[in-house]
Amino acid sequence: MPLRNSLLTWIVFAIAVQAQQAAPPTAENGAKHRAAYYIDTSALNIDALLPNPPAVGSPENNNELAELHRIENRRTPDEVAQAKADDAQEDMFAFKTVFGAAFTPDALPVTAALGEHVKNEQSVAGGELKRHYQRPRPFLTDSTLHPVCPAKPTNDSYPSGHSLTGYLEAFTLIELVPEKRAEILARADQFARNRLVCGVHYPSDTEASRRVAYAVFGYMLATPKFQHDLAAARVELRAKMGLTGN
Repeated sequence: MPLRNSLLTWIVFAIAVQAQQAAPPTAENGAKHRAAYYIDTSALNIDALLPNPPAVGSPENNNELAELHRIENRRTPDEVAQAKADDAQEDMFAFKTVFGAAFTPDALPVTAALGEHVKNEQSVAGGELKRHYQRPRPFLTDSTLHPVCPAKPTNDSYPSGHSLTGYLEAFTLIELVPEKRAEILARADQFARNRLVCGVHYPSDTEASRRVAYAVFGYMLATPKFQHDLAAARVELRAKMGLTGN
């Protein structure tokens, strides 16, 4: 089945830890953090999967800033427009370019609900990692960069939340329509790269998101709740697209 081979390690891990799952962890000190719907981040321990981001002033960080300057100097008006559009639409329906004009929340309410739950898991997992690493946004480190998307003056660059959403939604859509796997993955990569075109993330931020997405999605695949929601969305989306089989 699609993605299963590349995610086998994470699925096995997820099944092993599911027996240890308790109620979703509550936020410390009364902070209102979003609750997980499918995953248990305390069992996943996803921060152990990532290296620390390059430190400010390090050769690695300086190389990434140089790459952002190269992207900024070469970005075209069309690329800027697409990056701004992707910045504004952080959900499953950013993949309309793959599925066509009929791919809308109104036409696909079951699929849309699944997409919202998947995006929620990004907020939970990605939010924890952002608070853990506290990486400054690139334009805070280098004031000669000129972001073209809304630039939050916050230390939450690593990993990229938009990119993590894009990859999680992509993996979900591949489970629903494996026939379009290549197009979906290409769109997810474009969605992630547009965070660099925007000038609001480092390349290592988006790479970290891709790594985390595989871990989180592998865990999700091992949960009956996600499998149930996938099955319902699969029926709806494939019928809307006129596709037969699973």
